[in-house]
Amino acid sequence: MASSHCFAPFVFLLLLVGCSASGRPFYPLPSKLADGDRQPLQTSRPYNIAHRGSNGEIPEETAAAYMRAIEEGADFIETDILSSKDGVLICFHDVTLDKTTDVAEHKEFSNRKRTYEVQGVNTTGFFTVDFTLEELKSLRVKQRYPFRDQQYNGKYTIITFEEFIAIALDAPRVVGIYPEIKNPVLINQHVKWADGKRFEDRFVETLKKYGYKGSYMSKDWLKQPAFIQSFAPTSLIYVSNLTDLPKIFLIDDVTVPTQDTNQSYWEITSDAYLDFIKDYVVGIGPWKDTVVPVVNNYLQTPTDLVSRAHAHDLQVHPYTYRNENSFLHFNFHQDPYAEYDYWINEIGVDGLFTDFTGSLHNYQEWSSSKEGDEKNASNLLHKIASMVSSYGKA
Repeated sequence: MASSHCFAPFVFLLLLVGCSASGRPFYPLPSKLADGDRQPLQTSRPYNIAHRGSNGEIPEETAAAYMRAIEEGADFIETDILSSKDGVLICFHDVTLDKTTDVAEHKEFSNRKRTYEVQGVNTTGFFTVDFTLEELKSLRVKQRYPFRDQQYNGKYTIITFEEFIAIALDAPRVVGIYPEIKNPVLINQHVKWADGKRFEDRFVETLKKYGYKGSYMSKDWLKQPAFIQSFAPTSLIYVSNLTDLPKIFLIDDVTVPTQDTNQSYWEITSDAYLDFIKDYVVGIGPWKDTVVPVVNNYLQTPTDLVSRAHAHDLQVHPYTYRNENSFLHFNFHQDPYAEYDYWINEIGVDGLFTDFTGSLHNYQEWSSSKEGDEKNASNLLHKIASMVSSYGKA
């Protein structure tokens, strides 16, 4: 999808800042050029959710990855929200900086390595909560996986939650955001705000500051769509008292308990729990292998999780879909489009978190066109049949 002219200057500005070595905090305000008539969010097919941006092509959680995802047709851009030491909300997935930044190359930070308990496991590394925003901005982001394109390593910085929102609001069409309240237990332990607020408060305050409000499919929501997601049910319940924006309860592997309530997978996917949590969320976001178990890289019989969730009027947005052969199960014969077809048409999910936004968009466009062509062809045949029938009677 081509970018509009009004988007181009903003893209250039963000890229310029991403390459800057100054480390200066940057808080762009939306230009409001998008307040006119824009193509609305599509709601007729499963949502294309750009997982950490189009990170199959460009390093995750960067301005460039999110802008690429918008260009490629994402309905929502997804991000993970953590905090800096000085309480600024940032877009970053891991609680440590080691895997996707060049922090190890910065000698000035060599004494920052710490060991903290993260979800019951002692974890050692350079934690975001031990760096100010200015220090985080001095780092450069790199590609997580060695088999992906490495040419963008070192070109982009960590961005803030506000910068992320600005990217969505300045898009040439309506693009939703899908932020995650990431590791709230750890953040609330190590980051203290002067006014006594907690991580979740700051998170919702930021959304409100930029006009995000409204229940699912309301007029306000369709104008600026947003889903709030978290693996922590207590956080989701807490923010339910702060905003009516729709929320998604994330579900990990069957062996991983919830990070805040220590509940087992079996409990949180029971009918009783789904009946409870539906008062606070509009859907669940399960790891896809919890929906369809896998043995020796082959799909097994699907569970009934999707049908039970739908019976409780909950959407299902599984994660994560990736194009590479190392992630594709053998059933799909190295074809990511076959995987999309299976999950959309056989399993019946309502949204998909993908690292390759363009692939999912292409699949949905092509499959929609095919359906449209078949419908048009069928209508034409009916018209011809009607004409022939009338001619015969005459």
